Amino acid sequence: MPLARSDIRALVQQYLSRHPAEHASVAPLLTLLEEAVEDPTSRTTMPAHITCSAVVIDQDRRVLHIHHKASGLLLVPGGHPEPHDHTLLAAAVREVGEETGIKADALSLTPRLLNVPIDIAFHNIDARPDKDEPPHQHYDVRFALHLAVERPELVLQTAEVTGAEWRGFGSVSSPTLRIKLLASDLDGPPSSGAGPR
Repeated sequence: MPLARSDIRALVQQYLSRHPAEHASVAPLLTLLEEAVEDPTSRTTMPAHITCSAVVIDQDRRVLHIHHKASGLLLVPGGHPEPHDHTLLAAAVREVGEETGIKADALSLTPRLLNVPIDIAFHNIDARPDKDEPPHQHYDVRFALHLAVERPELVLQTAEVTGAEWRGFGSVSSPTLRIKLLASDLDGPPSSGAGPR
């Protein structure tokens, strides 16, 4: 069952209440939610659809990045929501587990943001003839999560991931995310009892 558009719209509005200067850049996402005939989180919805990512922060203010095989890029873990995901946050947590082996119970919501995205980014995606995908856009909704345990040994999904690294806030690969992290107070121990849902 597709995620409820009203829930996604409410999440985007919460994000915009924290980042009102981004109304113009986020407007295409709101238009997609209003006008798309198909499920806006489905990878078959073209020319754009919603993806989600997890910004996993360790106790030393470092962020987990993966080397993504298909794109060749260094990214935070994430991907496409699946029909069984109840929320975009749940999809992001699932993607972390699939790509890196970090289990949901090793992650905790950040006290300042809880389940509100830390960033919404827009990516142009090249055509993938092997998957019969034309060029399109991803509207990537990113959630900040604390690593609630000592940094575990990663178990990478070798079909999609060629490596991983932890980067300080100032070296985060995404410029928009880097700015938000550097301006944040996301450090110290995670909140107790606030595991992601």
